Amino acid sequence: MQPLFLEPIFKDRIWGGTALYDRFGYQIPSKKTGECWAISGHPNGESIVKAGTYKGRTLSDLWINNRELFGNYPSPVFPLLTKILDANADLSVQVHPDDEYATKYVNGELGKAECWYIIDCKENAELILGHFANSKKELAEGVKKGQWDQLLNRMTVKPGDFFYVPSGTIHALCEGILVLETQQSSDITYRVYDYDRKDRNGKKRDLHLEKALEVIHVPSIENKIKPIVKKQGKNSIITYIQTREFSVYKWEIHEEFKMVQDQPFQLVSLINGTGMLTANGETYTIQKGDHFILPAQIGVITFKGDFETIVSHPKT
Repeated sequence: MQPLFLEPIFKDRIWGGTALYDRFGYQIPSKKTGECWAISGHPNGESIVKAGTYKGRTLSDLWINNRELFGNYPSPVFPLLTKILDANADLSVQVHPDDEYATKYVNGELGKAECWYIIDCKENAELILGHFANSKKELAEGVKKGQWDQLLNRMTVKPGDFFYVPSGTIHALCEGILVLETQQSSDITYRVYDYDRKDRNGKKRDLHLEKALEVIHVPSIENKIKPIVKKQGKNSIITYIQTREFSVYKWEIHEEFKMVQDQPFQLVSLINGTGMLTANGETYTIQKGDHFILPAQIGVITFKGDFETIVSHPKT
């Protein structure tokens, strides 16, 4: 067993910019690059193993044919997706369905709960999370009349903040935010409002109001996060959330850190710093912008260096 280091995939977006190059040195395809699909088994953006025994194979191929790498986790598809998003402009106000709705109406795709770690942002940057409507009728009327200032809950953010966005939650990242997103492996988005923007062809992007209003939770769900910090010498292990979709942590490593990989698998993304990873007698250099999976039965892992990671795994 060895770590699975993955090549990221990049997506142009109307709201994208150059932060993925500026911050991580990624070779992005354009100055409108909005998304880095860092760890993905989704057909709309497949991660490929870039070194080692499984070099050149896609994550979904390994999931289907080498499930032992993932502790034989019982899911028909690789269940999680890690992204980094560069919100150089406001994203659309949107919502995602839950598993039940997606299974029934979207060809069996997973629903989409997600969460955000704010890597960086401009001063007084905002995001939208939730709404103030008390009934579906009030929500529909507010949307129809475009009463966005009265309807939408805006929050000021700062680097290091963490937010949970359950399926059915109306939301949007706003201008000037760089975020690592952990989500279910799904690509279903229902747009509610897009600022009347036009794409490169001069067309407004589609809205999906009927479906959005079907899946938005009313009243809005409270999503308060209380991180739990566990110190191990100079290192900190921060537990942000443990839900039925995923568990998400931050590891702040400043001295040697040994851990036993006791989950079916774990997704690891370095957001700052450099270090070394040793497993099964092999040592690997790791640095900001690297993404890898710690497979089942890899055993004891030793980290050294000075770096920060966001780590996730599915519910066990």
